[in-house]
Amino acid sequence: MTTWTDRIGIPSRFVFGCLQFLRFGWLEVVSCLFPGFLFAGLAISKYVDLPIARYDALLIYCLGLTLLFWVVRLETWREVAVIFGFHLVGLGLELFKVRVGSWQYPGDAVTKFAGVPLFAGFMYAAVGSYLCQAWRRFDLRVSNYRPILTTVFAVLIYANFFTHQWIPDLRIPIALGLLVVLRRTWVFFTVGVRRYRMPLALSFALIGFFLWIAENFGTFLDAWNYPDQVSVWRLVHPAKFGAWSLLVSMSFVLVASVKSLEGRLYHRGGTATVEISPQHGHANQADM
Repeated sequence: MTTWTDRIGIPSRFVFGCLQFLRFGWLEVVSCLFPGFLFAGLAISKYVDLPIARYDALLIYCLGLTLLFWVVRLETWREVAVIFGFHLVGLGLELFKVRVGSWQYPGDAVTKFAGVPLFAGFMYAAVGSYLCQAWRRFDLRVSNYRPILTTVFAVLIYANFFTHQWIPDLRIPIALGLLVVLRRTWVFFTVGVRRYRMPLALSFALIGFFLWIAENFGTFLDAWNYPDQVSVWRLVHPAKFGAWSLLVSMSFVLVASVKSLEGRLYHRGGTATVEISPQHGHANQADM
């Protein structure tokens, strides 16, 4: 069948691909609502004089965002619980890293403990929020996922962020082990009326890359500083990209545990591109 795009020399498949790319981009944007609002808060609090300490204001702001997302049903109570769990996981890492001098938080605050503002955990919680939103909007499912082994390696990755201060850094062998565990694991996602898949390990790397970009914005806004950024801002070392890619595995394990309870974890079948139900297609397009 010849379409008007074919008649003017533009293949309809090319047009469809462009539309799918735009749909994908839009769904990613709306999945990043919490991180987006968080960075808006960082920017405003940097350039606007506040009646209370910046980190105290950011904590109140993030708590309000979390409550708002639950009230308007952007996130379920289970998702809020897992996001809070990742907040605690991140806060534990922050307390240790600040203590050993890996980075610092400039400025004082009432809600600052051992050099770490309590709002800092919400930067990790934002990753969990993104995963929960993306899971719903893209109708994510996984195949050949090995939850126990993946959880073991995620815990090892998290532990290595602490232990490498006293023993050799084992992130490379642990990362290779995780790649072996995930070698046959695919994540399936829906865009418009089509369903696609990609290796789960690749999705970790892509998310890690964008988290590295986000970290550059965060340090530019003086939310925190690395030692080489105290006197003048400079790009965060690219090695942090790998660290974020590994840490994503922990957030994925937490979110996947909730989705397993909801019966929304595993993909049935191995087809990479399949048509979806009209009902879901309308729901997906409604986000446009």
